Amino acid sequence: MSEDEWKQTLAQCFEELRVIEECRAETPENFKQFCEFIVDPAFESLAEELRKYEIKSRLRRVKGKSIAFQVNFPKSRIDNFHYLICLPKNSFELRLKLRIRGRKSKKSKIEEKELPFMKNVLPSDILKLKKEDLIQDVIKHYRSFSVEALTKPE
Repeated sequence: MSEDEWKQTLAQCFEELRVIEECRAETPENFKQFCEFIVDPAFESLAEELRKYEIKSRLRRVKGKSIAFQVNFPKSRIDNFHYLICLPKNSFELRLKLRIRGRKSKKSKIEEKELPFMKNVLPSDILKLKKEDLIQDVIKHYRSFSVEALTKPE
């Protein structure tokens, strides 16, 4: 390897690190926009519709880290299902995590599993999602969780 080659390699290394740092600085702002323009309206629409079924829900945020939608058991104050979208620490793109938490009955313990958030959507396309896409994903996970809770033998 010549002197020019290793110097070029070193310069390329520092350029790659600079780009990563720049992206890490932009990602929390992109997550904030995602929450504000897509997640909040989706969760609000879903909450409004759930009230028709006498199901209370609520939105919870941890600024810059996560946003969650909690669904209670029908006609109850006890939480049943949680859909949490998380921005992993040191993220340099919107490769989000999804945590599904829930309890099968009002007296059971909360169980949790972590999955990739909408694994078929590229991080570069997260900000292009429609609120309806997110609502469909919440419903899909809620239905799956509820069916399993009702049919899984103890």
